[in-house]
Amino acid sequence: TMSKPCRKMKLLVTGASGFIGHEVSRQLAIQGYRPRLMIRQAGDDCEICHFDADLVMADLRNPQSLKEAVKGMDGIIHLAARATFESYRTLKPSILDGSLALMRAGADAGVASFVYSSSLLVYSGRAAMVNSRTEVKPVLDYGRIKVETEKRLQEIADSAGIAFAAIRLPHVYGVRDLYFRQLQSGRLILPGLGKNIYTHLHVADAAAAIIACAEQAYSGISPLGDRQPSTWATFTKVARRFYPKARVHAVPQWLALLATFLLRPFRRVRPHPGLETPGAVRTYNFNLAVDPDALWKDLGLAPKFPTIFEGIPAAVASAREFGALIN
Repeated sequence: TMSKPCRKMKLLVTGASGFIGHEVSRQLAIQGYRPRLMIRQAGDDCEICHFDADLVMADLRNPQSLKEAVKGMDGIIHLAARATFESYRTLKPSILDGSLALMRAGADAGVASFVYSSSLLVYSGRAAMVNSRTEVKPVLDYGRIKVETEKRLQEIADSAGIAFAAIRLPHVYGVRDLYFRQLQSGRLILPGLGKNIYTHLHVADAAAAIIACAEQAYSGISPLGDRQPSTWATFTKVARRFYPKARVHAVPQWLALLATFLLRPFRRVRPHPGLETPGAVRTYNFNLAVDPDALWKDLGLAPKFPTIFEGIPAAVASAREFGALIN
């Protein structure tokens, strides 16, 4: 039997003010870790400043700033990333170059573990369930750069003796995500009819698995999901019960693709492309189901919210409890 460590690991969290980073930071804080939370600029900390945590200002594109951020840390949880539907050239400085700079800084500082948030978009749509042995086949620049970053991080980790985990996350949901924010605003436009099966995961379960990888110094690359992949149509149906006034428009894929083509000239004026890109439409309509045992079995854990039928009501209930983002 393994004895429990007498002190909590010292963990750095990048992307701490983001959707998943906020939940990882919250869980670490309430579990007594006092994590170090990395923010890029003053003001990014307004939603995490009340956590029992230390804040550090650093930027993935400034390797010198990362040296200070990782000093004295046992492990790194790397969640910071740019938007999904951008070009390789736009994504490279932060996702690839920034991640490698962070890993090198961690290696120099002697960290023992590095957990990286990757994406199911390293795969293309397929009928069979994906697991850790499924071949990657990205169709978007985002998926391509995630595959390349995983590989390069693994190489540095291997040579430095760092336990490296990459978690290929599915659609992670909670009331702070884009999907629920749109429902709360009263209108949700979906770029497909939603009959395809996709894997979903409550943000609390995503955070718990990420933290477990750091705690256990887990080494490996694996997708992750809940116990029961479901169609987007089912997901929307369950979520809509809590937002009866919201109008949901499911646009056929061909029409959504046409609309994104027509919107192309206007996209340059938007700093961060949303769901109105051809890549977003294509990937929304993928069949991408994750083997329910993937990673959970290795970590000796089970999701707290095994399906969306428990997860969505819990997400809405927690928001109402804290009075957050609810109409």
